[in-house]
Amino acid sequence: MSKRTLKMNRLITILILGLVCFNVDFGLAQVGINTTTPLSTLDINGNLSVKNVTLTGSSSATLISDGVYISVAPQATDQEFRLPSPVSFPGRIYIIRNIQNSITAKLTTTVGLLFPKGSTTGSTEIFMYEGSKRSIIAISDGLNWTYFD
Repeated sequence: MSKRTLKMNRLITILILGLVCFNVDFGLAQVGINTTTPLSTLDINGNLSVKNVTLTGSSSATLISDGVYISVAPQATDQEFRLPSPVSFPGRIYIIRNIQNSITAKLTTTVGLLFPKGSTTGSTEIFMYEGSKRSIIAISDGLNWTYFD
């Protein structure tokens, strides 16, 4: 088992034990990591690592289903990378970056639309390329995806 897996398992165990101990009596308990006075439901005083995944494009749409920081590597222009249904994963957040310098990646979703922040006009696809939307953050609202570039 890798060091990263061991650390993640230890963190999950600590979180579960903390949630069980605090939620038995209080219901709205706060859990702190490296702090004795948490100010949020989960308060981390330190660094946070998230799962990093690289997806290489294929002849069909490549589904984004794992990880938080997603590096997409299209092999052909406008190769499609598809977010999961926002209905199935409300509140889910992805950080997506096209790591190719000269190839455009097309981002779509299985259900709903993609809305730029602050807009009421959504689209079925966005294009990620050098100089425009190279990196985005996508957040599910339970019906659609809102993205920030």
